Amino acid sequence: MKGKKLWGGRFEQETATITEKISASVDFDKRLYRQDIHGSIVHAEMLRNIGVLNDEECRKIVNGLQEILKEIEENKFEFFHSLEDVHMNIEYALTQKIGEVGKKLHTARSRNDQVALDMRLYLREECALIRRLIAHVVHELVTKAETHLEIIMPAYTHLQVAQPVRFSHYLLAHAWALVRDIGRLEAAERASMVLPLGVGACAGVNYRNDREFLRKKLGFASISQNSMDTVSDRDYILDFLYFAAVLGMHLSRMAEELVLWSTSEFGFIRLSDSVTTGSSIMPQKRNPDVAELIRGKSGRLYGNLMSLLVTMKGLPLTYNRDMQEDKEPLFDSIDTVKMCLEGMKEMIATMEVNGGVMRNAVYSNYSTATDLADYLVKKGVPFREAHEIVGAIVKHCEREKKDFFSLTHSDLQMFSNAFDSDAVNLLDPMRSTENKVSAGGTALVEVEKQIRELKHILKSLGEVR
Repeated sequence: MKGKKLWGGRFEQETATITEKISASVDFDKRLYRQDIHGSIVHAEMLRNIGVLNDEECRKIVNGLQEILKEIEENKFEFFHSLEDVHMNIEYALTQKIGEVGKKLHTARSRNDQVALDMRLYLREECALIRRLIAHVVHELVTKAETHLEIIMPAYTHLQVAQPVRFSHYLLAHAWALVRDIGRLEAAERASMVLPLGVGACAGVNYRNDREFLRKKLGFASISQNSMDTVSDRDYILDFLYFAAVLGMHLSRMAEELVLWSTSEFGFIRLSDSVTTGSSIMPQKRNPDVAELIRGKSGRLYGNLMSLLVTMKGLPLTYNRDMQEDKEPLFDSIDTVKMCLEGMKEMIATMEVNGGVMRNAVYSNYSTATDLADYLVKKGVPFREAHEIVGAIVKHCEREKKDFFSLTHSDLQMFSNAFDSDAVNLLDPMRSTENKVSAGGTALVEVEKQIRELKHILKSLGEVR
């Protein structure tokens, strides 16, 4: 559709094709149609309340907007690139549908505060959906932990066997990271709960509008306090993109371990056929593609955050068209996060746990060496001296190819008379976890405490039934 623009009163020549092409955002911002129509209906009601519209005019506008909503949702609405964005497409269609009264709708607002409203409404809806998806992943981790309480595995530092831990303790470590992500998500959601509508282009509007009415009807917590800041502000989007980047990092770390642990070399878990794929040439392959793609998509989430930060960094107040570039990074991060969370939930829920393999791995190194050093400390030996004594025992076992976990009392006394006969009990990795009695440790009582607390958090969120 070519023709005079809704903003074209002072222009004589038609816009160039490249201008229309580079200006158009409707291909991606049309997903804001529900928010745009909802905001316009409430805006029309406010205009009626302050006498700009009469009852009949308001009724026509509201009915027209509701018809447009139905047309869009039934895929009967045509969006035009020449009208640039979702806002102008809907306003043009409204005027075509109800006549001159449709031209009154844009009184006392600008696209600057209109798009800010749509984005805030959209983001807070998506935050609620994403919080639910995170809660579902946490629920799967807690459920898997609760059903595998007795499985012992090695914890790693530097990807080297460190100390024995419960497999459930490992799963809950990832659950707690996701709980922190929910906190960051809720901070972004709170930041979006400030009403921007009613400030106009940058300076306010020449009407005694009722922004408190708008706030209540649209469900915002507060009203923005400065018109210039309002149309310039994209902090709430940056808050979300930061949340998404950190969540992506946490999901990537989980995915990396699922990739490692499903290899034949580790064999700790087996990923379901539902989340693995085959090779085009090697018939035996079961590739962890879902985990690898989740790991890879963290890069997109980082890039989206950096993209908007760079876009915003040099912009003068107030609105600049550069800020149209806020939408694609946000939309992409929202879509990516939701897809990754759904994939992670499926992987955790369906994976098989090979407890026997994990148990054997605990014996592949000197995983209870720290327990032995702490035993000496309790006997009065300074920790640094105890550390050196146990290091010497490990060196001896390596040189003599002796089994560290089968050392006898007499073997231990070769290195220190502080070892009594009960010291050999500490060599058993299967007993080691119960010695970790500090709060937040891997002892059974502490793991069960974590499970209770995480269940309480999930219940308070009300997102898992």
